Amino acid sequence: MTDLPTRRERRLAEADRARAAETEARTAAAEPPTVAIDLRAPAPVPEIVTGRRRDRSPDQGASTERTRVMGILNVTPDSFSDGGLHQAHDAAVAHARALVAAGADLVDVGGESTRPGADRVPLAVEQERVLPVVRSLVAEGIPVSVDTMNAETAERAVEAGAVIVNDVSGGLADPDMARVVRDTGAGFVVMHWRGHSDRMYRNAEYTHAVDEVRREVEMRVAELIVLGVRQEQVVIDPGLGFAKQGAQNWEILAGYERFASLGLPVLVAASRKRFLDGVGSAAGAPPADRDLATAAISLLAAERGAWGVRVHDPAPTRAVLDVWDAWRAART
Repeated sequence: MTDLPTRRERRLAEADRARAAETEARTAAAEPPTVAIDLRAPAPVPEIVTGRRRDRSPDQGASTERTRVMGILNVTPDSFSDGGLHQAHDAAVAHARALVAAGADLVDVGGESTRPGADRVPLAVEQERVLPVVRSLVAEGIPVSVDTMNAETAERAVEAGAVIVNDVSGGLADPDMARVVRDTGAGFVVMHWRGHSDRMYRNAEYTHAVDEVRREVEMRVAELIVLGVRQEQVVIDPGLGFAKQGAQNWEILAGYERFASLGLPVLVAASRKRFLDGVGSAAGAPPADRDLATAAISLLAAERGAWGVRVHDPAPTRAVLDVWDAWRAART
């Protein structure tokens, strides 16, 4: 017959278990939880992002800083200025070569139009348009940025060799974008954004446009840094033409120094946009007639220290920037 524990023995066993549980609880409270630490070095940020382009003048023998020229390559049927012109792969690659020959430092490849009123494009369609072109340009040694709001497209483009993600939503359209930028180390153009193209003008209401846009950009960058994006990856874009009506764009340009005061590189993307209609060209003229006005804005932006300007036709912008460089060189 099995001996059963006495009542006293049961009480002692219960007391031992209670003391053991109490000791375990105190130990758990005293020791911090184990945290997994990623010891891998972060991916390096591309040099094209971390500093303004430096050229060496053969005449002066001195290094001069130059604002980067980002050439626009829309692989789309419906972009406001050049939709359908470069949609075929060979036409897109040929145009990219022409952009570089005309003075572009890098080519911004986009497969989804963000013109006012544009509808979203299916992810598969965007990638069919963009990724083969990115691969071809990278194979030719052309620096590439990818113009996309989709994290998957951005990730695949960077895997193919793109060095910058140019997201007009600043990562707001796709919550996974911050992870992609964080993990890849790609440069990240963070634009001011208040909604997709089919409804953005409903949100073009400001009491003080410069202050409000600056504050929203600053808050967005802070959010991205909390999510792991490094400050040195970020270029900011005030978002000319996006949720901004005519005169508001001029206010943003005139307030450039307020954006520069954030201490981040600034991209100015005014090329051929609607607010330039009738400025330096006849009202109602085709968008391509706005290239001289675009070049003038490029010069004013460069004088104020802009990291880059985004343009459809690099030739007039490169010409005015070269003149400015020669002027500066003579003064020094």
